[in-house]
Amino acid sequence: MKGDGPFPASNNVLLEVRNLRVIYDTTFGKVDAVSQVSFHVNENEFFGLAGESGCGKSTVAYSLVREVPPPGKIVGGQILLNGRDLLKLSNEEMRKVRWKEVSVIPQAAMNALNPVYTVGDQIAEAIMEHEKAPKDEALARAEELLDLVGVGRHRVRSYPHELSGGQRQRVMIAMALALNPPLVIADEPTTALDVVVQAQILNLFKELRDKFGMSMIFITHDLTTMFELVDRIAIMYAGKIVEIGPTDKIVDDPLHPYTQLLVKAVPRIGKGERGKFEYIPGSPPNLLEPPPGCRFHPRCPKRFEPCDREEPRIIQVDRDRWVACHLFGRG
Repeated sequence: MKGDGPFPASNNVLLEVRNLRVIYDTTFGKVDAVSQVSFHVNENEFFGLAGESGCGKSTVAYSLVREVPPPGKIVGGQILLNGRDLLKLSNEEMRKVRWKEVSVIPQAAMNALNPVYTVGDQIAEAIMEHEKAPKDEALARAEELLDLVGVGRHRVRSYPHELSGGQRQRVMIAMALALNPPLVIADEPTTALDVVVQAQILNLFKELRDKFGMSMIFITHDLTTMFELVDRIAIMYAGKIVEIGPTDKIVDDPLHPYTQLLVKAVPRIGKGERGKFEYIPGSPPNLLEPPPGCRFHPRCPKRFEPCDREEPRIIQVDRDRWVACHLFGRG
């Protein structure tokens, strides 16, 4: 079974991204940061977006809410949320979508929170803006959310600097849930936290999924945390998706050579494997001048004749697996 793109195979699709392209127009030239990226997220699904730092994961995340920082700009594609193309909405229409229909949990919570406002006021702001609720009702809802994420309602009048890193991250999760959006985007939400707090945050996400039935796009370069949480994974390299599949299949039988190396680079802690891991030789390409053909071919141990001149299409190789590699689909 083969096709021309990772199209959804079910009727419960919440988000569909088609051929998304984002560039950064710099003084040195145009950086092709996200190139023809396509994927979908189902209702009540946790979807992972993984790859090395700089591969375009966060750019995809902020494209979905049309908040790509300058000099970045979306120059092509579609972002369909419940069938509506967010790229065709006016700025005012899009402002109503953020928080209510899709929200973002950013990394570096201390930088995301305003240091001169209490965390309760910051959570209440979105509720007051979108639901026109009076402040006392919005603050009461903020207290409930702080309880829900394990910070405690007594912290509603605390300022960000009075909280630990893990507590601040939980506040950001509370803000993302304030209007109960069907889709939450978590951009490296555990990167700056120690392993114990990371585990607590991952468990919190699982509990919130059971409680609210929400969907999540979980973005990270740390595959160990992703393997614990998501249902399907898309692997990105140099602005492109190279493989999509269910988490267990990505872990047990990765298809793309880059995915295989990523999985091997995860440290093993089982019997007789402690300390064993591999690294990926070389570095990602400069996207001001990406290599011809497959962008991974300069680092690929399995490259062969067409890899340096032909860009591989992403094709369907199984019912729920897609890969962009010349090892598949030729002949």
